[in-house]
Amino acid sequence: MSAHEAATAGSMMLNRLDWADIAHQLDAEGQAVLPGLLRHDDMQALIDHAKAGTPQRLDPEARGAGASGAERASGCGELRVLGDLLPEPLQAWRSDCYRHLAAIANRWHARLNVADSFPAEFDVFQARNQAAGRRSSRSHLSCLEAGDYLALRRGDDDPQAFPLQVVALLSAPGSDFLGGEFVMTEQRPRMQSRPMVLPLRAGDGAIICCASRPVSGRTGDYRVRLRHAISPVRAGMRLGLELTFHRD
Repeated sequence: MSAHEAATAGSMMLNRLDWADIAHQLDAEGQAVLPGLLRHDDMQALIDHAKAGTPQRLDPEARGAGASGAERASGCGELRVLGDLLPEPLQAWRSDCYRHLAAIANRWHARLNVADSFPAEFDVFQARNQAAGRRSSRSHLSCLEAGDYLALRRGDDDPQAFPLQVVALLSAPGSDFLGGEFVMTEQRPRMQSRPMVLPLRAGDGAIICCASRPVSGRTGDYRVRLRHAISPVRAGMRLGLELTFHRD
């Protein structure tokens, strides 16, 4: 399949998704699993693309402004940072996906009384990132072997930071690796953290809240913060994707 055909197929697949149901899941849980998001060829193209980049080894002891972006992610393992030009179908459907998610992000901002809003088109949002000095892509492929993990982390609450991202699993749990569950925690005021485990299989994706979202309470909406992590891999190698829409 050519790059153009892959992009067209990817856009058609996204348009067939039930975005009303996805919005409902994101409102209720802060995450929505997308079974079979990536075909085998898509996963292989992404892995091949990432192999061309320079791996960054995570340092669990790295702290502060002097640490690299990979090191500040915290954990143990290897990241391969993706550039702005992604292999198809990711390049095309990142823009398509953003159009649907921008409406959700803007609705969340309105409920939280945040004045800033996100433009409808991804190219316009990217240009805004550039103008604000955000130039480094956050999207990456993680390669985790036995003993590796990614620690709990979340995006910042800068109103210009997009509160949603896409994650995907590129290897098969139970055969390619053991452990390595994708974990989320939700912290509500005056309550204990609520854990969630996303039941991802190879090729599955998920849209997750990577910062804060509104939740309805007795006196109105309040802010809930979510963090995400990957639990320690016990055996084999786990390959995963984190695709973000804004930059550092």
